[in-house]
Amino acid sequence: MTQPPIDCQQHFGFTADRLPRHIAIIMDGNGRWAKARDLPRIKGHEQGAKTVRSMVTHCARLGIEALTLYSFSTENWKRPKVEVDFLMGLYVQYLIAERETIMDNDVQFLHVGRREGLPESVLSEMDRTVEMSRDNGGLKLCLALNYGSREEIVDAVRGIAKDVEAGRIGAEDIDEAMISGSLYTAGLPDPDLLIRTANERRVSNFLLWQISYAEIHVSNVYWPDFAAENLDEAIRDFASRERRYGDVEAPSPERAT
Repeated sequence: MTQPPIDCQQHFGFTADRLPRHIAIIMDGNGRWAKARDLPRIKGHEQGAKTVRSMVTHCARLGIEALTLYSFSTENWKRPKVEVDFLMGLYVQYLIAERETIMDNDVQFLHVGRREGLPESVLSEMDRTVEMSRDNGGLKLCLALNYGSREEIVDAVRGIAKDVEAGRIGAEDIDEAMISGSLYTAGLPDPDLLIRTANERRVSNFLLWQISYAEIHVSNVYWPDFAAENLDEAIRDFASRERRYGDVEAPSPERAT
């Protein structure tokens, strides 16, 4: 069921223009959450999937423009096959189960990452969710699945190199805007708030180009326990910071966007 929008002034005590436009989250701690409860790791992943729903609905109600969740990295294929197979099945279940929530909250679902290597079952349900939510105008939910930032940059450079080789552009035409437009996140604002849970302090090959000016918030809460109030804490932390972008004074909102 769709929940009403959250009034930012009432909820936070500041106006909506101080909210981050794009929040990126490294969802960490599923395995440790399960271990602390003497449960198998897969139980942590199951509980973590429930947290995703609450984060999506909360961000949609706040009017956040984009939410990118680091779900499965290109390095995660190194994990035990039984865990990887479980995760792939969990993605299929999630994509099917959450379509009603996605549509009720006017969420547009997007995938960032390489398609190659993902099971056909995941690709099929992912494509269906992307297509059915294509015209939704609210929160853009980006699932970083089979994602690695260095691989993303390599793919972007290869695409640009092919255009140069074909004579469609010259080397002198390459600039930051062209590179940004060649990444998986093309068309989205860069994240201005990066959250990592479970008290980890690495960026782990996540959106390396895009987070150049992101504010970083580290939470000691494991992802399965991460709740709306924890997200609100990160947003308040973000709103309290003065973002100067290398300048002496903070830019006006028009310069910052």
